[in-house]
Amino acid sequence: MRRIALGTAFAVGVLLALVLGVHQPGVSLKPAWGRSSPAIAQPSATSVATQPPPKPLPSPFSSSADSGTEENKPDLKPFDRVTKNLKRLSGLFTLYQNDRTGQIYAEISPTQLNQTYLCTFTLESGIGQYGLYRGMPLGDLVFYFRRVNNNLEFVVRNVNFRAQRGSPAQRSVERSFSDSVLYSLPIRSIHEQRKTMLIDFAPLFISDISGLSASLGELVEGGYTLDTDNSRFSLAKAFPKNVELEVTFNFSGKNSGWSALADGRAFTLRVRYSLSELPSNNNYRPRLADSRVGYFITAYKDFSDDRNRERFVRYINRWHLEKQDPHAALSPPKQPIVFWLENTIPLDYRQPIREGVLMWNRAFEKAGFKDAIQVKQMPDRADWDPADIRYNTIRWFHANDAIFAIGPSRVNPLTGQILDADVAISADFVRYIRNQFRVFGDLRQTQPQDFMAQLLNSHNLCREKWLRLPERFEAQRRSLRVIPQRLREQDFCYGMEAANHMRSALVMLSFRNVLPSSDEMKRFLHEFLRELAAHEVGHTLGLRHNFRGSTMLKPEELQNTAITRTKGLVGSVMDYNAPNIAPDGQTQGDYFTSVVGPYDEWAIAYGYTPIEAVIPSQELPILQKIASRSPEPDLAYATDEDLLAFLDPEVNAFDLSGNTLVHAKMRMDQARKLWQRLEKRYPGRGESYEEVREIFDTILSNYFSQIFDLVPYVGGQHFYRHHRGDASVPRPFEPVALEKQRQALSLLQEYVFSDQAFQFSPALLSELAPSRWNHWGSFLDYRLDYPLHDQITFLQSLVLSDLLSSDRLTRMLDDELRSSPGQTLTLPELFASLQSGIWTELWSNQQPLKISSLRRAAQRQYMNLLINMVLRTNSIETARTFPEFIIAVRTDAAPEDARALAWYNLRELRDRIGSTLNRQREEMDLATRAHLQESFDRISKALEAPLQSQ
Repeated sequence: MRRIALGTAFAVGVLLALVLGVHQPGVSLKPAWGRSSPAIAQPSATSVATQPPPKPLPSPFSSSADSGTEENKPDLKPFDRVTKNLKRLSGLFTLYQNDRTGQIYAEISPTQLNQTYLCTFTLESGIGQYGLYRGMPLGDLVFYFRRVNNNLEFVVRNVNFRAQRGSPAQRSVERSFSDSVLYSLPIRSIHEQRKTMLIDFAPLFISDISGLSASLGELVEGGYTLDTDNSRFSLAKAFPKNVELEVTFNFSGKNSGWSALADGRAFTLRVRYSLSELPSNNNYRPRLADSRVGYFITAYKDFSDDRNRERFVRYINRWHLEKQDPHAALSPPKQPIVFWLENTIPLDYRQPIREGVLMWNRAFEKAGFKDAIQVKQMPDRADWDPADIRYNTIRWFHANDAIFAIGPSRVNPLTGQILDADVAISADFVRYIRNQFRVFGDLRQTQPQDFMAQLLNSHNLCREKWLRLPERFEAQRRSLRVIPQRLREQDFCYGMEAANHMRSALVMLSFRNVLPSSDEMKRFLHEFLRELAAHEVGHTLGLRHNFRGSTMLKPEELQNTAITRTKGLVGSVMDYNAPNIAPDGQTQGDYFTSVVGPYDEWAIAYGYTPIEAVIPSQELPILQKIASRSPEPDLAYATDEDLLAFLDPEVNAFDLSGNTLVHAKMRMDQARKLWQRLEKRYPGRGESYEEVREIFDTILSNYFSQIFDLVPYVGGQHFYRHHRGDASVPRPFEPVALEKQRQALSLLQEYVFSDQAFQFSPALLSELAPSRWNHWGSFLDYRLDYPLHDQITFLQSLVLSDLLSSDRLTRMLDDELRSSPGQTLTLPELFASLQSGIWTELWSNQQPLKISSLRRAAQRQYMNLLINMVLRTNSIETARTFPEFIIAVRTDAAPEDARALAWYNLRELRDRIGSTLNRQREEMDLATRAHLQESFDRISKALEAPLQSQ
């Protein structure tokens, strides 16, 4: 995932909004691509607001406008005395380091004042828990030094608002938006001849400019305190175009109880600061973005011309690639994109990661570049560090709770040029695939925030719709400290759900006698790491997620290697692709794609095809011709915000093939077969029975995932990003075909609410023993027996509350206006289908009537949901169970037509229960009779109760 794109996507910097949000009057920006051009009515012709940088501000200690004159110079110590016995490091800024104390001075020349530089922050060491992982990007900012009196100010430049150089609008912009002065650093000395100024870097970088302290406050109530007295510089290197600093921070505070710490009262983190020049006059030309092609974007607001309909100018983020031979159809680049494999990557995994990185050369060849990407191995005794901004790296890190990968890049905020990229892959990916892990925890929590935390842990973050709570539930949202907000904002790839899909695939393979040490297992891991690396590198090339990428092939084509190894298994590696496990009886094809897909090639063509032009707007005719291919089925595209709308059933994570209904049914049928075979195969002789429980949970979790892929079909709409004029283009919104909506609803009835949905042998349920290890880092099940009813009720509550959620019901009402009669699923049909399917026993001729415990639970959830709608109640504050909490949240704003249908169906249900009780009261078993009588009484009281005002 870039950027983070996840998806991705995961794209980390707490200070980013702060440092890029303001602009200093009188200071403007010089465009990196050359001279600006006159503004025209297109955003593409707009340039950054520019003028020559202002002269250094005079010091009040000087009688001249030149603050470096000899007259009235401030009373400072002689330069040689301050730097005596200090180690001199020459580079972008000359550093003077005290090896004994670690103190660092920086020498700033007058010509470096008011010049724009980039500062990036990277977490060079972590604690292995709660988002504090080695290699995580903490953010970046654009800054300059400005002299004011006897100080140098560290100023963050505002790049969000611009106008054409020399225009009246530029002068207005400069006076309307402010830059941000973060620190004012006293000048310690001025060199007699060079007129350079010496400042102490400690107040700037040991003061936690990266915002770690604020982030820690999100994790632990009360937070940790930065111990500046015991924090220090631990590394300093200077190069001609960059300076590398590393600070060791010590934090202390209350005992957090974090299992990864030796003592929860204190810990140490190392942060790498990279200060570098921003490229200028290097022939780089920004490229305008198009919403049909998924790139990360650098955007600014342009005030050059009030006649422009669109204020924003949007550039894609991309590398600067130029052909060695501009006239050749295929030419090596002048400077290839080089990725270094960090020396921490295990030897067995280096080859698949290398292959994944190089997969992109196929796409670049179609854009005219040969060997655009190269891969090199970092030596075991390298004299450089992976956090050095001059090196693009694939990094490997260990943690106690991390199952993800991330592909962030550093970008010139003026132009969108990518300057540096570092992929970080959690070692836990492979460990969790190879070994057993817990999928679900105990759902018997009693506080709403605990329910939310449990739900967050149970589902992939990128698909999490339940956290979209109304504003009045903000307190519950803030109570989540499962993952720091600064990391959730980034583009994380995969996560617990990805690990569960991999684990589920391996469970299926284990039933086919694929042993952990076999060549087939090595092949699976090889293909997985190869696609993972390709996905993350795609983010570093500027590409966002494409959650339609998995829909390219038909289900029957997935195992055909003649197709998958030429065209691809999926349309894009930028999707979250599920493992491709062959159904029983079919020959196994590729587990994961071995080539980038047609969408990937098309997106690279848009971003990197060389185009002769002087200004960005002159590229538009060719770019629009490329982008107009978007309606082609193999180029289907939808990204994170499309996924998080939960509107289009084809926009999914971890689905596979162009027919989710068929693929999900196949996977659920496979899960049922595995449950039947589980007790006969596991545990192995001498192994603990907890293995059975963990595999059972893995299969159940994957079963749940297939269910959630079906729900969006009901009342769903397809959404397309095409533009008017594209060939064979549909309209932006297109309701899901009625036949598919009914098919999805039928599958949900069969696989979620039916009495036959969950059939387990008593022997299997008697073997679901939990782990009983009780020590740090171990999850202890305090409930010894397996909470089967809780798990099933959990699923049913999620599905029911989603099917009858306020946003879905409102959308279905709108669909009736957008569709011809009989072409879309209506609210009456949805309510009637659910009622007859969940309360089937009341319409059957079964004698004596017997309703199972799982069915009774589903019926209660359905009844509670309808009662909540009718009474307009919301019991989130008093919810005693997780299902009650979910129902309260999802029915908060149901449309009036839905409330009327809920009232109508409750009346019908009450009457049907009453007639059933009258006919069979004495023949029923006691549990069924009590359930029906209690339901009759509750419905009657709800229908007679006064309505609460909304």
